[in-house]
Amino acid sequence: MTSNDGTASTARAVVYDANGGSEVLQIVNRPVREPGPGEVRVEVRRSGVNPTDWKSRQGNGDARRVDPPQVPNQDGSGVVEALGQGVDDSWLGQRVWMWEAAYERADGTAQEFTIIPVRQIVSLPDIASFDLGASLGVPFITAHRCLTVTEGGPQRLGPGTMSDRVVLVAGGAGAVGNAAIQLARWSGATVITTVSGSSKAQLATAAGAEHVINYKSQDVAAEIRRISDRGVDTIVEVSPAVNAGLDASVLARLGSVAIYANNGGDEFVMPVRTMMAPNARWQFVLLYTAPAEAKAGAIEDVSRAVLDGAVTVGEEAGLPLHHFTLDQTAQAHSAVQDAVVGKVLIDLSD
Repeated sequence: MTSNDGTASTARAVVYDANGGSEVLQIVNRPVREPGPGEVRVEVRRSGVNPTDWKSRQGNGDARRVDPPQVPNQDGSGVVEALGQGVDDSWLGQRVWMWEAAYERADGTAQEFTIIPVRQIVSLPDIASFDLGASLGVPFITAHRCLTVTEGGPQRLGPGTMSDRVVLVAGGAGAVGNAAIQLARWSGATVITTVSGSSKAQLATAAGAEHVINYKSQDVAAEIRRISDRGVDTIVEVSPAVNAGLDASVLARLGSVAIYANNGGDEFVMPVRTMMAPNARWQFVLLYTAPAEAKAGAIEDVSRAVLDGAVTVGEEAGLPLHHFTLDQTAQAHSAVQDAVVGKVLIDLSD
């Protein structure tokens, strides 16, 4: 429905008012609100779905009520179509990507129009698709943090900043793994990744990994030592419960393991003495509570990589895209929960 001035007066949104499975997601029509001070209204073109989105929706399984109802999904892309007080006029009509839209806020990106603080939008250049824009937030900022926590390593990324570094990405066919490979290669690192099969190996190679190891059929530690006899400087780790022993055996002096997920279990055993000699670091990474300056640097660097054409999405970049409509948001969440290989996007308009 539109108002007399031609703007939408109501719009569709996906909400949930209780934690639970994807069946709690429902489509509603609600008034299109005006942005407040320091906010903008974005016409959403793509909404990106990440594991954090279905985990937040599911909660701890006790069907807790959610009030006000929550619009899910942290990431998205679109066009700024209204400005709140104090927002620079130059933002009006700009293509943007969004990050942390639903963190401690009821307005995620699974809706036709979202209200978001201007500090959480980033200009999306014309050379970048809305698909790419909706794929940047959680995976790329997380990957950037993982790549910049190593002692003696760069705190910012860009061409040449990791030219003397060796990076190991566990699970190179996942969204964060793919982002880590692309950012590390853009920065000049030697990139090694582990995968579970030939199809995922092809995806990791497409992302830019120079060395791909099948952990089901190869001796990973021996292969890594063959590639780099001093070991690896930075490990981007998705499954510490499974890989802690391997990680300890291949870390270089002053190396770090950046743990951003708990695939395989919540607990792991760390060999203490083995880690003391190289002064190794184990760093846990969660996007939402990462230092503000680290996130600001990540957003600047990721934006520069986009402008350089160094990061892309799609099969040719090792990250197949899976498109759903807004009506299919429940299926989109289920696809991510079922660990579909690639990036899940919800299309709202072209």
